Amino acid sequence: MSGPESHPLEGCGTSLPVRPDTAYSRIAPNHEAVSPAEVASLVAQLCPASQYRGKKVLLIVPDHTRTAPVGALFQAIHAEIGTTTAALDILVALGTHPPMSDEAICERLEITPSERAAQYARVRFFNHEWDNPAALKRIGTLTSSEVSELTGGRFAMDVPVEINQRLFDYDQVIIIGPVFPHEVVGFSGGNKYLFPGVGGPQILNFFHWLGAVVTNPMIIGNQWTPVRKVVDRAGAMVSVPKLCFAMVVRPDKSLAGLFAGTPESAWTGASDLSRQIHITYKDRPFHTILSCAPTMYDELWTGGKCMYKLEPVLADGGELIIYAPHIREISSTHGRVLREVGYHCRDFFLKQWDRYQHRPWGILAHSCHVYGLGTYLNGVETPRARVTLATGIPESVCRDINLGYRDPSSINPATFANREHEGVLLVPKAGEMLYHLKQKPAWAGG
Repeated sequence: MSGPESHPLEGCGTSLPVRPDTAYSRIAPNHEAVSPAEVASLVAQLCPASQYRGKKVLLIVPDHTRTAPVGALFQAIHAEIGTTTAALDILVALGTHPPMSDEAICERLEITPSERAAQYARVRFFNHEWDNPAALKRIGTLTSSEVSELTGGRFAMDVPVEINQRLFDYDQVIIIGPVFPHEVVGFSGGNKYLFPGVGGPQILNFFHWLGAVVTNPMIIGNQWTPVRKVVDRAGAMVSVPKLCFAMVVRPDKSLAGLFAGTPESAWTGASDLSRQIHITYKDRPFHTILSCAPTMYDELWTGGKCMYKLEPVLADGGELIIYAPHIREISSTHGRVLREVGYHCRDFFLKQWDRYQHRPWGILAHSCHVYGLGTYLNGVETPRARVTLATGIPESVCRDINLGYRDPSSINPATFANREHEGVLLVPKAGEMLYHLKQKPAWAGG
């Protein structure tokens, strides 16, 4: 295991034993996991009880749509400082996802209702409210010149930066969350748990559309993307002292690595390891992909990840099937607009920008990411490859939103297995592992 160093913090507004340019880590050997004892050891070093006496601490955690042993970190932190703090509360980084019930948050934290009522009774649970102006605080603006610099000249506009105002009721924010390849920012984690995790709609809509303009295949699995630069710049505006525990998690939920420090330093270490274990390289593209969504994706809004992570290995003219009989709606939050707009390639929107620019840009970005690359010439849209839904969403709705349909009862996933030599790929748990070709095409950065 790699051991952490101990340094005084320099210039981050807190006396905790970390410094901005250092990631403190525990990394497991191949096929092993970081143990609970190692997690507790790192938490004890970075969160010494003596430094938290009387302090108010807010833990920011992901919702249920991320595979990670969040409970192990929460419980270790609570064991270390839960009885010495004036407050130790939970804020769920929903982005624009639906709010979670107390029972669901308990499940996310891996505690039982009886434990919630006993040793964790002082812990308050909060859901982020991205669409409630009264719950947000404006902390600054990304100026037009900054945006131009950060985006490589793609955009030049002022972008207001808002965040959940609860953060400013606390002496310390601690971010807990996994790092995976991500379609919008390159790799998730770090400051992304602030923006969009607990951020306002304007910054969220802006950088999601920026990611869509760059395109998923050019973003996903790359660390220093224009969107990451925007997210980190917005994160720097948050004046509350911040500590981050960034997890690198295997598909079986075991912990391959744990990195702690500032959101920037912890994320850098975790994304380096994520690149090693979360990207699978293939020799050839596949004309048929059955991408099976786990039940943690309960809407197409999140189930679209089953396309994002596999688009780079989907052959021109091929078909990717999102197999998810349990998904029955597009999005409880954004479904109405998506049914009006439909799913389209980036150029469909860019070449009709006067018509679509007033729609929420984050919704347009989701539309592009699920649909994939394509062209829009002389009023005709042509996808590079087809996306088909084999879900509980009715065929008529699939056609209306410009996606294909298959009856999920007609599909036996086993018949797609062990056929890679035929150009058929089965992914039993899609959405987190990224697939790339060893020789990337130009549209994926090759």
